[in-house]
Amino acid sequence: MPSPDLQLLLRDRFGFPSFRPHQEPVCHALLCGADMLLVMPTGSGKSLCYQLPALARPGCALVISPLIALMEDQVAKLGKLGLRAERIHSGRDRASSRQTCHDYLDGKLDLLYIAPERLGVPGFPELLAKGRLALVAVDEAHCISQWGHDFRPDYRMIQQRLGRPAEVPLIALTATATPLVQDDIVRQLSMRQVQRHIHGFRRTNIAVEVVQMSPGQRAAAVEAMLAAPDRLPAIIYTPSRKETERLSEQLAAAGRRAGAYHAGLTAARRDQVQADFLDGRLEVIVATIAFGMGVDKPDVRTVVHTAMPGTIEGYYQEIGRAGRDGLPSRAVLLHSYGDRRTQLYFLERDYPEPELLDRIHAALGAAWRPKQQLCESLGFAEGDEAFDAALQKLWVHGGALVDPAEQARRGPTARWRQGYVEQRRHRQQQLDLISRYAELPACRMLRLVQHFGDQEDSGAVCGLCDFCAPQDCVVQQRREAGTVEIGQMERMLYAVAAGSRQATGRLYREDFQGTLERRSFERLLAALARAGLVRLEEDAFDKDGETIRFHRVSLTARGARVVKGEAGLDGLQLPADDEPAQTRRTRRSKQAAQPIPDASPDLLAALKQWRLKEARRRNLPAFRIMNDRTLTAIAGLSPGTEQELLAVPGVGGKLLERYGEQVLTIVARAR
Repeated sequence: MPSPDLQLLLRDRFGFPSFRPHQEPVCHALLCGADMLLVMPTGSGKSLCYQLPALARPGCALVISPLIALMEDQVAKLGKLGLRAERIHSGRDRASSRQTCHDYLDGKLDLLYIAPERLGVPGFPELLAKGRLALVAVDEAHCISQWGHDFRPDYRMIQQRLGRPAEVPLIALTATATPLVQDDIVRQLSMRQVQRHIHGFRRTNIAVEVVQMSPGQRAAAVEAMLAAPDRLPAIIYTPSRKETERLSEQLAAAGRRAGAYHAGLTAARRDQVQADFLDGRLEVIVATIAFGMGVDKPDVRTVVHTAMPGTIEGYYQEIGRAGRDGLPSRAVLLHSYGDRRTQLYFLERDYPEPELLDRIHAALGAAWRPKQQLCESLGFAEGDEAFDAALQKLWVHGGALVDPAEQARRGPTARWRQGYVEQRRHRQQQLDLISRYAELPACRMLRLVQHFGDQEDSGAVCGLCDFCAPQDCVVQQRREAGTVEIGQMERMLYAVAAGSRQATGRLYREDFQGTLERRSFERLLAALARAGLVRLEEDAFDKDGETIRFHRVSLTARGARVVKGEAGLDGLQLPADDEPAQTRRTRRSKQAAQPIPDASPDLLAALKQWRLKEARRRNLPAFRIMNDRTLTAIAGLSPGTEQELLAVPGVGGKLLERYGEQVLTIVARAR
């Protein structure tokens, strides 16, 4: 059978006159049956790389995707093109899902989108095996890796649950995978003779700007930045739901058409805000990281982060939503040391000390034991957040088995601790990397490209960012260095000249400690780097199994001319406003918890019975449906509406979409 003409399909079925860069070889390889790992940035046209081969190969393409909104968007777009695409997810009723299954078995679909959790539903993998699969596409494939920034256990089970036939090719797609994550994706999906295409991480139209600024100054800076019409539309990422509401209200009061988007809103409200932004009725969307995946708005001119992100991967994915039309755009990161403290708090909450997992593991035996009994025997209250997090991590790493009835026993993996410790350390290193990225005086875009290991990048500086073109910054303000600062920087140049490629920490300790604060030292060294007088390079060494990263500094030819007395230090620039000392003292602010009434025993029992049934249906531990703390809070607050349910601690939009109607029905019956 002759191979279909991909160019003809591209034009006739998708309406595109030609391929974008890197798309055509990927489509050809997948058409020929090769497994494929595709890592390209947001907006580069990854979806076409499986959609086009899906039409060219016999059968239906199975697309595994993590977000309902993303599935709905893709299916709607494909439907407008006349393609036979459908989806199965928790937001659809049983009749619709059942009909989609029939259509798949009858060969009436070109593409079928599902969430990874669907593969855990008893009987579903067997149903897939009865139909004909053209290919399997795993979107947002970084979610499969414990080294990724958005690890999801259900992704880890894809290969085991799917049982992919040998003749069916698989393509794993993501915009954010480091070489370590790439290797893990290939291994976890058992990809066969895989071809890797890692391309296009350099965004030549995005000027990246990183500004150290105290939290109290950031809202005003955002408002001033967006006063210019050419910086709109804009996406503003904030660290909390409360901040999205506050900042969107402030921008609206200043005359901007702004809306808030976060997981605490109802699905209908989130959909409306997103639609208003995509259609231009809103010019600014203020959001948590819950917003953005799969959103295709080509003319976003500005993306702002009002606090330090948790990972470089997440940060890169988010700034990649700017300038998809190829026109000049800007990404601005506002940060301070206090942001790191906040991220550390989240890390310690989500990744407990290994010793806590040790205690739980030691208390487990070969026989099943009720989770509540285990919890109490170790001195924890029912629903304790630390205990639940530790048990879940034990389950993820194979140190524990947890059944739908909330019973636990020792797991099959003897080396679970090593895996967990490595993952926890990796999370800490991810935080270190984003902190170093913000502090390193070097080309921002080049640093991002190097992080992802782009196979074809030139290695040149971007010429646009705050390091390459400080005169073009829109937030960062600079001043000329004073006489004392000039003298200190001259002294630095002489010290650098005395030692080739020495570590900056050693340079500080041996020549400046006691006479200059470390922060001032770093600030002056950064100014020398921006002026092209010194070169800062990252380096690392391993100690006790941990990677220690540091910077080396060396003199450039221009710096050598200053040391020789052939040139001066005229016109050196420093940040105009240093963060006041009092704002450097960070506080870990916690929102005061609202008092929750004692749980109704009958309602709590009914909710647990429902949770058990749902857990058995999906073949998951009950805490993957809803944890004890959230269940107890619902039984205490007894919500009667979606808004009241969203106000319960631990309930977000995703949980509301999946289980809100069932939970509210149970609560209503108990009243």
